[in-house]
Amino acid sequence: MTPPFGKKLLLLTPLLWLGASGLAMAAAPGEAISSDPYAFDFHGLPITNSMMTTWFFSLVAVVLVRWMVGKPKLIPTRGQAIIENMLTGLRDIVAPILGPRLVDKTMPLLLGLFTFILIMNWSGLIPGVGTIGMTVPDNNGVEHFRSFFRPANSDLNTPVALALISCTAWVYFVLRYAGIKTLVHDLFGNKADRNDVPIVVYYLFYLLFIMIGLIEVLTILVRPISLSFRLYGNVFGGENLLDTMSGILPVIAPLPFYLLEFFIGLLQAFIFTLLTAVYIGQICNHDDSAQPAGGPTPAH
Repeated sequence: MTPPFGKKLLLLTPLLWLGASGLAMAAAPGEAISSDPYAFDFHGLPITNSMMTTWFFSLVAVVLVRWMVGKPKLIPTRGQAIIENMLTGLRDIVAPILGPRLVDKTMPLLLGLFTFILIMNWSGLIPGVGTIGMTVPDNNGVEHFRSFFRPANSDLNTPVALALISCTAWVYFVLRYAGIKTLVHDLFGNKADRNDVPIVVYYLFYLLFIMIGLIEVLTILVRPISLSFRLYGNVFGGENLLDTMSGILPVIAPLPFYLLEFFIGLLQAFIFTLLTAVYIGQICNHDDSAQPAGGPTPAH
C-alpha cells in the first residue's frame, strides 16, 4: 500500500531531477571547470560533456521511474514497490532527525537530492562514459581527447549548484517552520538556566553564546563550499583513479576499484542528503508540539 505521503511524491520526484539538472547547468554560464566544451555552443553557452551526461541520465531516470510506477495503485506493482521501499527507507532514516511535523514536507527535496546524486555518481561507472569521444585540435593545433559523456559531479559546477539548492532549502524551511526568533535564539540565545547558575555567570553566558553564534554563522556560510567540494572531490578523484588503473592494465586493474566507486557513489549521495536533513532538523526539530515562531503551523 502506498504510504499517505507517497502517491504525489512518486510522481513529483522525477521532476525534481530535471529541476536539479537545470539549476546545476545554470550554476556557471561560462566554461566548466573540469570538462572541455562539447561539440557546440548554444548562444554562447558551451555545452559540456558533463551537461550531456546530466540531461541524458535525468531523462532516462524520469522515463524509467514513470514506467515502473505507472499510475500508483493500492496494491503496488513490482516496480511501484521498489520505488516505495526506497522512499520509505529514506524516510525512516531522516524521520528522527526532522521530526514528524517536517519529515513529509522535506521528502521531495531529500529524495530528489539522493536519487539525482546517486544516479550521477553511478553514471561514471557505465562503460563508455569518459572513454568514448573524439580528438579535437585546440587553437594551437595541439590535439586533445574530448569525451562525449563525463560524470556530472566530476564537474564542480554541478556539486556547487546542488549545494546551493540544499542551502536555499534550509533557509526556506527554517524561516517558514521555525521562524526568525527561533533561528536567532538557536544561534545567539543564552541556553543556560538562570536557576542553576549564579546570576553573574548567567549574564556572562550571553557573551559566550554570542561568540559561539558568530562561529556558527561562519560554518553556515561555508556549507556550500564544504558540501560541494566533498562531493566533487570524491567523484573527481574516483574518475582519475579508474583512468589511471585503466592505463596500467586495461579491464583487469580497474575492476576492484569499480566496486569501491560503487559504494563511494552511494555513500556520498547518502551523506549529502543526510547533512541537508541534519541542517534543517537542528533548527526546526527542537519541539514538534510547539508552534513555529511568528504564527501557527502553515497549512499542509
